[in-house]
Amino acid sequence: MDPTIYRRLFQVLRFLLAASVVVIGYKLILFVTPLLYPFIIGFIIAYIINGPVDMLENNRRWPRWLAVLVILAFVILMLAAVLTILVTQLVIETGNLIDTLPHYIDQLTKYSANFLEQGVNSSIYGKFAHLYSNLEDPYKQKIQENLSIGMTKIAMAGTALTTIILSGIRNFLSSVPDAATVMVISVLSAFFISKDYHRIKRKIREWVPLEHLRKGVMVVNNLQQALIGFIKAQLTIISITAVLVIIGLLIIGVPYAVSIGLLTGLADLMPYIGTGAVFIPWIIYAIFSGDYHLVIGLCILFATVIVLRQIIEPKIVANNVGLDPLLTLVALFAGLKLFGFLGLVMGPVLLVLFNALRKAGVFKDTWDYIKGPPPPAV
Repeated sequence: MDPTIYRRLFQVLRFLLAASVVVIGYKLILFVTPLLYPFIIGFIIAYIINGPVDMLENNRRWPRWLAVLVILAFVILMLAAVLTILVTQLVIETGNLIDTLPHYIDQLTKYSANFLEQGVNSSIYGKFAHLYSNLEDPYKQKIQENLSIGMTKIAMAGTALTTIILSGIRNFLSSVPDAATVMVISVLSAFFISKDYHRIKRKIREWVPLEHLRKGVMVVNNLQQALIGFIKAQLTIISITAVLVIIGLLIIGVPYAVSIGLLTGLADLMPYIGTGAVFIPWIIYAIFSGDYHLVIGLCILFATVIVLRQIIEPKIVANNVGLDPLLTLVALFAGLKLFGFLGLVMGPVLLVLFNALRKAGVFKDTWDYIKGPPPPAV
């Protein structure tokens, strides 16, 4: 057989082997993750608290189990306190909203009634009524059938929406015990993993070849830096949004500009909807209330926030995560198209993972393996 053909055949076989390993690894991850995700969460917690635990063990001469117990208890208490404050504030704000909502609904009803009672709308209704009365009976019947079908579809949509909401509430309530079980298992696994953290690391060094271990550590470090950079980028973006909104509301003359600006900055974290969750209902209410000065100011401010975010987001994310701005923009758009709202996060994450594997030389090593060793010198 020709040596070139022989070599190409082996390259194809190596490529198929590498592709099979990737596919099997992907399938294995999908299979194992639902079974072991509480322990994965526990490992992440142990990895995060390892620094303070080592400090207490080495500097304060605490037993490691005691250091782990204290740090875990502190983290749990802090999370519980933050969650309690958020839930309490949410209950208070919801109660205030329930108290004031009838007033706003009554105002909105009055504005709507006044709007419909205006002469221009009355004349439009009169024109439609006159046009309908002059139609022949088959056309009137057809219009009535279409209206009936439309009302039926609206009723079905309302029923479906109610079913979805009730199903969501039922699923949430049914998931509470499972979530509590997962939380307990995660905390317990975090305790045992953190207590034996260094022994586990030594075992991993014994089992995994040094070169593969080095590349794995490099990938983890790159992902960790990218994650911290991504969080910093999001905090920077919402801070800029909040400051811009506060300045804009102060210029317009809106009361409570600081509180509303901070709330808008937090709303900017919501994928796709973002600041529209605050501005759109507010603009609609201002239109019905007849405050057109406020409508114009809010529309200008809303448009400014949207345009500025689209300009600065790729640049800020790229600078903090260490990616090219154009590639970040492509990842955001491709992620949105492939995965929907979640893709706005998935796109940059996959790009970061690809970049981390590239820096660690995983793709180069895979390609070198597929090519095979160089032919012997003649």
